[in-house]
Amino acid sequence: MPAIVIVGAQWGDEGKGKIVDIYTEHADMVVRFGGGPNAGHTLVVGNDKLVVRLVPSGILRAETMCVLAQGMVIDPRSLVTELDELERRGIHTKGRLLVSDRAHVILPYHVLVDGLREKGKDAIGTTKRGVGPCYEDKVARRGIPLGAFRDPKRLRELVARALSDWTPIIQHLGGGEVPVPSVDETLAAIEEARGRIVPMLVDSQALVERTVRAKKRVVLEGAQGTLLDVDHGTYPFVTSSTPTAGGACVGAGIGPTRIDEVVGLVKAYTTRVGGGPFPTELHDDVGERIRKIGAEFGSVTGRPRRTGWLDLPALRYAVRVNGLDALAITKLDVLTGLDEVKVCVAYETKNGRSEDVPMDELDTVKPVYQSFPGWKEQLGAARAMADLPKAARTYLEFVEKQAECPYILVSVGPARDETIVLRDPFAL
Repeated sequence: MPAIVIVGAQWGDEGKGKIVDIYTEHADMVVRFGGGPNAGHTLVVGNDKLVVRLVPSGILRAETMCVLAQGMVIDPRSLVTELDELERRGIHTKGRLLVSDRAHVILPYHVLVDGLREKGKDAIGTTKRGVGPCYEDKVARRGIPLGAFRDPKRLRELVARALSDWTPIIQHLGGGEVPVPSVDETLAAIEEARGRIVPMLVDSQALVERTVRAKKRVVLEGAQGTLLDVDHGTYPFVTSSTPTAGGACVGAGIGPTRIDEVVGLVKAYTTRVGGGPFPTELHDDVGERIRKIGAEFGSVTGRPRRTGWLDLPALRYAVRVNGLDALAITKLDVLTGLDEVKVCVAYETKNGRSEDVPMDELDTVKPVYQSFPGWKEQLGAARAMADLPKAARTYLEFVEKQAECPYILVSVGPARDETIVLRDPFAL
């Protein structure tokens, strides 16, 4: 049985929650391999809508084991709040949600620093959830793994050490007017959550590896998107982790030879949250229409997302960086009703036309568009490609050819069943 990786092929918000939920119908395990509460994955089942930020999107499947792996950073209070909401909805997590004891803890001072930085002139548009500062601690080797929750004495020592480094930074960012949380205040804030999380802690690397070796079906779920990757994205307007396919191996703790297929999610258009270059961004009525119909507002922050046409050079870049085997195209239905649909096929740069992504000058390029006729037919009832209007099929065929990667799923609405499944990635 295969292990598949699902990653975002744009700037995040590609609809990973729905697609992971679909693919985990027959999965034994789904593993979140990176990111933290800055990711919001939306699940729609019937008339019920649920947003998960830390818990894997496979949690709705009662027989699926869910794992938060060591590549993640986890706010214990956010996790407990999420668990309470799931239980309130009748979704039981006991015994089926496990947490890596090597994932790192987001603490109140991380959130404080993140918020203070976003008030300054160098703000990049983070979700202010403390994700970046927590990853900073991890890389600086002063981070706190969740395993420290088992030993209160060690936990106190680690918090005191980290706070001693953060104190002058908080004082500087806050102009001396923002109080620095004490060690006691920090520990008190997480004490209830600590007690609830300790029984969930495991060596997730060993667990995931055993599951893969046992030929079980495993989904490795990414967060954010390729163009937000700290190494491969639009730096410095990126996240603090590795949401590309390579991050699945590092974050979940398995070798690349264990991966059987990588599926990239891409919207039929493009969105972005926060600052940074966005060549196809629309500042007109069409962009506002896409935002409204597509409900393009951050699931974590509620901020309006920037909207634009599909960017094929960026998509080809994502195919290459991730080694994508297949695409899952989402939100095709949002384009219904437009007289014309455009797609960026190249950029005009200072050195001429380019079909590649000049990452160091992406904020100055001008998109070169190819236009397609729109369609008026509603797509929600389509369950096969033949059910789509000809104009929609023509658009998809062009995208597939230009991306040099086949699509195996097309989402035509937010609900589970509003989907055209061309191939099950588990059926290898």
